[in-house]
Amino acid sequence: MNCRQFNSISLEEVLLSLGHLPTKQNEKEAWYLNPFASESQASFKFDKRQNVWYLHSEGIGGNNTDFMKKYLKASIKEVLEWAEKQNFSSFEPQSAIQRQNITKPNYQIAEIKELQNEHLKNYLLQRGLSEMVFPFVKEVHFQMGEKKLYAVGFQNLSEGWELRNSFYKGAVLKKDISIININDNAQYKNHKNTSVAVFEGFIDALSFIEMRKSYTGDLLIMNSIALLNKTKEHLKDYSEIHLFLDNDPAGIKCKNDILKNFPKAKDHSEIYSAYKDLNEYMVEIKIEIEEKYEKEKNNLRQKEQQENQPAQIYRRKR
Repeated sequence: MNCRQFNSISLEEVLLSLGHLPTKQNEKEAWYLNPFASESQASFKFDKRQNVWYLHSEGIGGNNTDFMKKYLKASIKEVLEWAEKQNFSSFEPQSAIQRQNITKPNYQIAEIKELQNEHLKNYLLQRGLSEMVFPFVKEVHFQMGEKKLYAVGFQNLSEGWELRNSFYKGAVLKKDISIININDNAQYKNHKNTSVAVFEGFIDALSFIEMRKSYTGDLLIMNSIALLNKTKEHLKDYSEIHLFLDNDPAGIKCKNDILKNFPKAKDHSEIYSAYKDLNEYMVEIKIEIEEKYEKEKNNLRQKEQQENQPAQIYRRKR
């Protein structure tokens, strides 16, 4: 995705994906509370016809790229990398697979149930996960345009869903962060724990559950680094913060921002510094363990075969 393509997406959809709703609107324009800071009087104006914004409280404005540069405090390259990971219905991707999955901007959830589909289970298994994490997700059947789909679903605080399968990555309903209690698999209701582990996506969070030993705190899943500001608001509730963010430029910038605001937070990305994220690291470690196990098993089998062979009797030549 380039700047021209990103700027062609409705800013209204971008704002919605970040959890911002207008306080008032008409056919021409919509007004929002300042997305960059707290305020009680809406000063952020969105021009629907021109697809541009203007923030009266600061006297600045621009297009989608300008907005996300300020929102993420990022470069144009990082903004476009972020945009590529989103599922904007008003943008038609070039990929044939994506065109099939996203034919129209409308969508509808048909059914939500416990994970049963073998294809979805295999998808999680291919990501290095086991049946241990199945209770933390749901099986979501939904329709986008004329296309009926199903995916592994992970719910956020606004009851929206992050969706993944082998060919699809997206979200439906309102975009928001997720917080779960790792002990009872309960969605965040009232803050009880003092410790929280922070992840960008739910696959990394499930990888942590797979690998954990004695951790008993909450898990906070950002679901998008664009939700950094909302993430920081929730982190104020915790005295102990553990960061497991991605090792790409956007993840590093996000990590540094959190560390700046929460100096006591602990960064654990050095554990998987040679990998993009925690899941990629976990998959590689599992492969190494399995290969080592197979090698040891083969060596043991060969040793047993040698020990079970009948002793050879050598006769002296006359």
